[in-house]
Amino acid sequence: MAAQAGTRSLIDAVIPVDGRTARIARDVALIVLFTLLTVGFARISVHLPFTPVPITGQTLAVLLAGAALGSRRGAAAMALYAVGGSQLNMFAGGSDAVFHWQAGSSGYIFGITSGSSGLVWDLASGGYIIGFIPAAFVVGYLSERGWDRKSWLLVAMLAGNVVLYVPGLIQLSFFVPNDKVMEYGLYPFIAGDLIKLYVAAISVPIAWGLLNLKQHRDQPWT
Repeated sequence: MAAQAGTRSLIDAVIPVDGRTARIARDVALIVLFTLLTVGFARISVHLPFTPVPITGQTLAVLLAGAALGSRRGAAAMALYAVGGSQLNMFAGGSDAVFHWQAGSSGYIFGITSGSSGLVWDLASGGYIIGFIPAAFVVGYLSERGWDRKSWLLVAMLAGNVVLYVPGLIQLSFFVPNDKVMEYGLYPFIAGDLIKLYVAAISVPIAWGLLNLKQHRDQPWT
C-alpha cells in the first residue's frame, strides 16, 4: 500500500511517515476513511422518476480518493466500498429516509437515506460501483505523476469519469431497454458530473498550494 517508487500522492506529502508498519497503518486508516466518505456521499441522493440510477455525490468521492490517495489506495478504498456494500447499507437508496423532499408532482425526490446493500451484479447501478475502482486508479495513477498540481488534473478526472461509465452503462443495459441506456444512465448525470469534476479538480491543486505555502513558511530564515 505504500506509495510507488518515484511517485508521490497528496496524502504522502500531507501525512509523511517512516517505516513499513507506520505506512501500512496510515494507508489502512485512509482507505477506510475514504470508503466512509463515499458512504456519506451515497446517502445524499436525487431519485429521478424514469431511471433506477440515482444522482449522488459518490463520483466526487471517487475522484478525490484517486487524487488524494493515489492509484492503489484509491482503488482499494473503492473496492472496500463495493465489497462492504454487499452486506452493509453502504450504497445509495434505502427504504428509510432521514430527510425527504419531492419536487411537486414531477417525481424528482431529494433525500438523505439510510442506505442500501446488495451484490453489485444484482443492482441496476452496480456497474457504476464496479467502475469506481478503475476510475480511482486512473485518477490516482495520473496524479502520482504530477497531474494533480496542474490543469492536467481536469483531464485526469475526466478520464476517470469516462472509465466509470463504461461498466455502469454495460450493466444498466441488462435492466432497461437497450435504446434507453444512454437516456437513463448518462444524459441526466452529465451536468452534475461536470460540477463534481470541477470541484474535485480545483480542490486538490489548492491543497497542494496550501501545503507548499506552509512548507515555505516553516523553512528557517537564512
